[in-house]
Amino acid sequence: QLGGKVLTLSDSSGFVHDPDGMDQDKINWVKELKNKRRGRIEEYVAAYPKAVFHAGKTPWNVPCDVALPCATQNELLGDDARALVANGCIAVSEGANMPTNLEGAHVFRDAKILFAPGKAANAGGVAVSGLEMSQNSERRSWKEEELQQMLLDIMEGIHARCVQYGSDGKGHVDYVRGANIAGFKKVADAMLAFGVV
Repeated sequence: QLGGKVLTLSDSSGFVHDPDGMDQDKINWVKELKNKRRGRIEEYVAAYPKAVFHAGKTPWNVPCDVALPCATQNELLGDDARALVANGCIAVSEGANMPTNLEGAHVFRDAKILFAPGKAANAGGVAVSGLEMSQNSERRSWKEEELQQMLLDIMEGIHARCVQYGSDGKGHVDYVRGANIAGFKKVADAMLAFGVV
């Protein structure tokens, strides 16, 4: 949508690197492969021969502007983070629950690259689950456009709170700090509202 180019995709068998980038047709092919045929990512190279499959490897050494670890806990380690920073990566946004280990997170934060932790960046899945429960309890259904707008509003609110609590006043936002403070404040406010403390 905004002109980004997907260079790598991975699964537990390794990763494929497509130097030409993956357009929507290629992404749709991968969706078919993974969601319907239940195939392995290495099959991508048979369909797109310019791509290279790296068995048993992770994609974090491939130069990129943005990295999106989205698989499992602790998949992106300290050395991986250092490689991304050295290769000029400017943003890492977690699409899973803690895919970056603590050392990797410190590397990103010390390098002052944009590091969006899963508790903020991956909150959309939890938010949509909550919206689905609300929709089901009210016995109503929303149009996809309505749901997309609600999700956008939620994510923009999360971003605003991360900026509010994570800004250093010099133009840098520590999204980990912002998400932690915003999350703590939400829980503390709820406890106070219910008279727990």
